[in-house]
Amino acid sequence: MSKTPKQNRKRFKKRHILLTLGFGYLLFANSCMTMRTSAKNTKAFFGQYEVAYEDKTEVILDREVHYIQTGKEDGHNLVFLHGSPGSWDAYKNYLTDSTLLSRYRIIAPDRPGFGKSGFRKSSSLREQSMLLNQLLERLDNGQPTTLIGHSYGGPLIVQMAVDRPELYQNLVILAGALDPAAEKPEKWRKPLTWIPLKYLVPGALKPSNDELWFLKNDLKELEPRLSQIRQRTLIIHGKKDKLVPYQNVDFMKSRFSQVDSLKIVPLENENHFIVWTQEQLIKASLLNWVSE
Repeated sequence: MSKTPKQNRKRFKKRHILLTLGFGYLLFANSCMTMRTSAKNTKAFFGQYEVAYEDKTEVILDREVHYIQTGKEDGHNLVFLHGSPGSWDAYKNYLTDSTLLSRYRIIAPDRPGFGKSGFRKSSSLREQSMLLNQLLERLDNGQPTTLIGHSYGGPLIVQMAVDRPELYQNLVILAGALDPAAEKPEKWRKPLTWIPLKYLVPGALKPSNDELWFLKNDLKELEPRLSQIRQRTLIIHGKKDKLVPYQNVDFMKSRFSQVDSLKIVPLENENHFIVWTQEQLIKASLLNWVSE
């Protein structure tokens, strides 16, 4: 029995509503939870502290890599790399710290896939290392460079140092995830890396989900090269960190066999978010470590 015109109109209307809802969600997924700071808000933030800054994007291997820079143009470089998800503004209090500004050039990139660096395009540790190493090579001012990485930024700075050891003098690993055995990615992450499901993951959570799912394998590839690390290395890690367990510290101690100088600062009652909860301790540790 054929549908009446009225029934056909109702069916078409339902399909139209479903398509509209589906399209609307895709727009939402790509525009919500971006964790990006607009140029206007960036200007307002630095303006309230009267801090001069640079807000720039470099194109490297057809990928955009965005960064914020403050401090002394001819100073020792402090390069801060955020966790997953995140963006440069995870370190906004460091970018405006008067003591750091008076001594160092401070650079905080958006990692590839986040912020304004090819938003939502996922990359492995090695791919991110290649892009960021080329960025920092372009920005070279002839002064030493210290890499600081929190969480996912921890293994990333180690990968960068292994790939281009001549570029860096010091590493500072804040709650860094280096031990493949400690990585136990949730099984629900895998389906969200597949087409079309990955397009349904909102904003910065999409590249975050991808890189966290693949991190265990990335760390297994990195592990045999850890004995190549020779840069002075400072590790700060909370003993009550449930996201990146403290066993990562013991792993690093055993694998960083050729490090010129290794210092570990255990924080007895701290969790994973030490970049913010222990801001003053980290700033003081940086000043002492870099000046030694």
